[in-house]
Amino acid sequence: MKSTLLFLFFLLLDITVFAQSATKPDDALLLEYYQNQRFADAADYLRKTYPEPITDTKVVARLAYTSQMAGKSVDAEGYYQRIYNLDSTNTAVLYNLGAINIKRGNNLKAELYYKKILQKDTTNFMVYKQLAGISLEKGDQVARLGYLKRANQLNPAEPDVASDLSDAYVILKQFSLAQTILAEAIAQDPENTVLLLSQLKLVYSQNKWEDAKNTCIKLVELGNHGGFVLTKLEIAYYNLKDYWCSVETMAEINELELTETNFYIAALAFKELKDQPNAIEYLIKAIDAGISPNIGDYYAEMADSYETLAKYKKAVTAYQKGLQFEGKPLTYYLLATLYDSHLKNKAMALAYYRKYVAAKLPAKEEKYKIYAQSRILALAN
Repeated sequence: MKSTLLFLFFLLLDITVFAQSATKPDDALLLEYYQNQRFADAADYLRKTYPEPITDTKVVARLAYTSQMAGKSVDAEGYYQRIYNLDSTNTAVLYNLGAINIKRGNNLKAELYYKKILQKDTTNFMVYKQLAGISLEKGDQVARLGYLKRANQLNPAEPDVASDLSDAYVILKQFSLAQTILAEAIAQDPENTVLLLSQLKLVYSQNKWEDAKNTCIKLVELGNHGGFVLTKLEIAYYNLKDYWCSVETMAEINELELTETNFYIAALAFKELKDQPNAIEYLIKAIDAGISPNIGDYYAEMADSYETLAKYKKAVTAYQKGLQFEGKPLTYYLLATLYDSHLKNKAMALAYYRKYVAAKLPAKEEKYKIYAQSRILALAN
């Protein structure tokens, strides 16, 4: 209710501004546009009502804001830039120019505008938060940490900053600082899942398994059933020697989110439960999940490079390594031609040609099959 009243209050101020102008818009129509979030229509109407050149900065500001809300970032930036050219210290204009440039991916320009704000106001929480985000994009972790610390000092309860700062401290293994940051923020908002996820990262990094379990359970109760949380819960249960709960938690994870880690922990839990068949099954699943489906192709490409360098024995080794992960028929063909053309090993060439033609081949490899069959006839005689 309060936000609605404030909106109407500022809107009435705008209408008063318009009433003082030479051209007066239809206030009722504008009010309808704003109340129904039809900002694009409002922007078009304002442009028709106030044709260029517009000299009243209050009208330009209204056009800038309305265009920004309509998602017309280029138009909005142009209007704000006109005000900036007249007053380069206007905090609201600087902030909006920064926000528009972040939205457009122009982080360097946004950074310049935000830093201009700090030159006159070193207590602007949102500016420090935005600069922290820009520093993350730049890969400048030192600057990011500094901005997060300052933002957190200004508003310790803000969850996003508290979470990001805590996570940064965890990476640096400064666990006591992370705990201090989170404790203050969580005390203000104990059911904030952003903060609880950071708390989970903190206690998990310290192997505090009971705390990790309790934090995971709270997150699940709040509706977070994602693979990240359930995996941490599975591991926590295992380390607390609650092996059945560990296995049961793994079973609750969405199949698409299961990883090598889930299968491996489940296998270890089954071993502790003296269930060796299930332990073997999940170890096999862990192995399968841990191997990239493309690894055979990687070895094939490596072999091709060795062959180009005339390092034929290394090429053979690479092709054979690839076959251990995926028995592609084409790899048999490539090995056969390598033995046939470069290593002059008829027996090995013949063996791989036969493996190739015996495999189920796609239609596009018909010409290779015909060549392989001809070589089998030649080498067999």
